[in-house]
Amino acid sequence: MIRPARPDDVPAIMKLIRELAEYEREPDAVEATESDIERALFGEGAAAYAHIAEEDGEAVGFALWFLNFSTWTGRHGIYLEDLYVRPEMRGRGLGKALLAELARVCTERGYRRLEWSVLDWNTPSIEFYRSLGAKPMDEWTVFRLDGGALDALGGKG
Repeated sequence: MIRPARPDDVPAIMKLIRELAEYEREPDAVEATESDIERALFGEGAAAYAHIAEEDGEAVGFALWFLNFSTWTGRHGIYLEDLYVRPEMRGRGLGKALLAELARVCTERGYRRLEWSVLDWNTPSIEFYRSLGAKPMDEWTVFRLDGGALDALGGKG
């Protein structure tokens, strides 16, 4: 079952985020707290959204996303920040169902894109995404400012 996340899902979402960090070989990178996730998803001015993949009443996967915008189409889209299904639950169609739900949200609301990033070494996910018709944006390079470089540019360093 795929459903929108509820406030009582926050502890499970945090657990899944930590599992995802382990899978992506960054177990110590998670700084977010349950309070951070609750505020982002359900607080005043919340700008992030999540869907839960549930099996027998237990959250076994999630998709966390937010809106982006294309000046070329003049429309919003969805940026999928995280998609994760527990390894023992893979192969049951839950990842596809989560993506299908986000695609449904896009088409229902007139959004023109559903985008995400995937690590270069994550061949199983890349093959899965290609099987759905997703195309890699190989001509683009992702840039990020964080930590000291972000503080310096933002006038705090």
